[in-house]
Amino acid sequence: MHHRTSRRTLLTATAATAAAAATGAVAVPGVAQASGRSGTSTDSRLKRLIARMSLEEKVGQLFVMRVYGHSATSPDQADIDANLDEIGVRTAAELISAYHVGGIIYFTWAHNTRDPHQIADLSNGIQRAGLAQPTPVPLLVSTDQEHGIVCRVGEPATLLPGAMALGAGGSRSDARTAARIAGAELAALGINQNYAPDADVNVNPANPVIGVRSFGSDPQSVAGLVAAQVKGYQGAGVASTAKHFPGHGDTSTDSHTGLPSILHTREEWAELDAPPFRAAVAAGIDSIMTAHIVVPALDPSEDPATLSRPILTGILREELGYDGVVVTDSLGMEGVRTKYGDERVPVLALQAGVDQLLNPPDLRVAWNAVLTAVKSGEISEARIEESILRILRLKARLGLFRDPYVTRRGVDRTVGVREHLATADRITERTTTLLSHTGRLLPLSRRTHRNVLVVGADPASPSGTTGPPTTTLADAFHELGFTATALPTGTEPSPSAIDQAVAAAAGKDAVVVATYNVTATSSQRTLVRALAATGVPVITLAIRNPYDVAHLTDTGHAASLAAYSWTDVELRAAVRVIAGRAGPAGRLPVPVQRADAPAETLYPVGHGLSY
Repeated sequence: MHHRTSRRTLLTATAATAAAAATGAVAVPGVAQASGRSGTSTDSRLKRLIARMSLEEKVGQLFVMRVYGHSATSPDQADIDANLDEIGVRTAAELISAYHVGGIIYFTWAHNTRDPHQIADLSNGIQRAGLAQPTPVPLLVSTDQEHGIVCRVGEPATLLPGAMALGAGGSRSDARTAARIAGAELAALGINQNYAPDADVNVNPANPVIGVRSFGSDPQSVAGLVAAQVKGYQGAGVASTAKHFPGHGDTSTDSHTGLPSILHTREEWAELDAPPFRAAVAAGIDSIMTAHIVVPALDPSEDPATLSRPILTGILREELGYDGVVVTDSLGMEGVRTKYGDERVPVLALQAGVDQLLNPPDLRVAWNAVLTAVKSGEISEARIEESILRILRLKARLGLFRDPYVTRRGVDRTVGVREHLATADRITERTTTLLSHTGRLLPLSRRTHRNVLVVGADPASPSGTTGPPTTTLADAFHELGFTATALPTGTEPSPSAIDQAVAAAAGKDAVVVATYNVTATSSQRTLVRALAATGVPVITLAIRNPYDVAHLTDTGHAASLAAYSWTDVELRAAVRVIAGRAGPAGRLPVPVQRADAPAETLYPVGHGLSY
């Protein structure tokens, strides 16, 4: 009887052959998959795999690209239209087939992260497309899951405190545990490369792009927490990425919209910015992300670090001894596009020492630019093969050649499970920081202050799945037996909104104001002052930067706390602290300067009150 071999069977067989060649994971008794570290027999197998690639396939391996849609093959029509408009393909599968990209990055706004089962199915579809290529190669699937204010995968996955909150907690063990939980859940979803932790040292309170994404302002404390998170993520089977090299912590310009300059001397860089990256390298970090910043002391040409050979090769590779994967920050950001055109940026990045080119604004332009540069000899084929070998080593180390797929059962057993959620709550309780407290208002008692009004800012959820903050805070008070009312007033409350809040405070026992990036001219100050003038005790809760308190010192509030982010896990923990169900154990990981005299410190690093 004749048996017809299906296309799926052929693809599976082809993939298995490629996997065997790449990793040694052949179906031979007693032969185990190699570790994937350089210098092992895996390298020779990976080099044979590279040798079988066409030049187009080699160039593709260097790119990590966005794609719209919840499915690799059947996205919604609006996402098909967006893909056709921006990339010239309909689906993720077509993107992989056309450009042979080595990685895909997930975004919430690209509709990649609707729910856990959908994410796992998308990841599997992407891997099937990778293994259906002429030279089958699995993909690195990445995202920015820093937690806190940068979070692409939301509930029902476990949400954890962000970096500065963990800095306030001060526990390397908690930081490692948080990363282990986050990594395990990402791995279950088929996301195998996480662009976290942030290794920037935030020494500039005016930093518009890092801020609470940093663990703090002390280089050694940040270094310890970065190393802990690297071990947590990678111990869970996910590649960790320290960012943004050589350090984005002292800038007042957002590299998404401009090209920042950092004027640290070489010695200041070594003392302030380098320690977390050195710690990440020592911890065995899998990948490091570049920054679109100018550091003249490190490269007098004033090229952005992403395009700087003195910084990426001279310092990162040679001085720090790093031989892992170097990935650019998004090439769609203005910081890297200011000085050179989009067709030159990827070529210059590779010449500087980059391995992965992340999210170019126009993939066709970037891909063809690299292809042309190799064909013309501007970049040698041997040079790009160095980067491809690093990328494939990482894929082998993650076990992707052996089995790149995930299961729905694995999702259900890992993502958002009770143990993870309970641990997240316990860790977060240890991060809330009590900054000021006059009198004996806190902890708030249901016997004397049962009726609570919650007002303030309702910024959009980082993951699109939590909040709004005022409602979350009110609900958390309800759960603890209080009567609570939520009244959003925004980040710039109008006079009518302030009047409405004052009227709503009548008869209440306490008011909680959620503040968000208060400035000297912010009407949030007017709101707090007007509420305090009613005689009802006012508690301010900074749901982003802890620096808010400096602008509220003369408003008459009774207590001020910092939560460092506005996801539900951090807000619920703050309410438990306010209500005395947990003690305020957090300590400032950054100094807070006086608003009226910025050269003077209002609250130093380590400040935090207790009950």
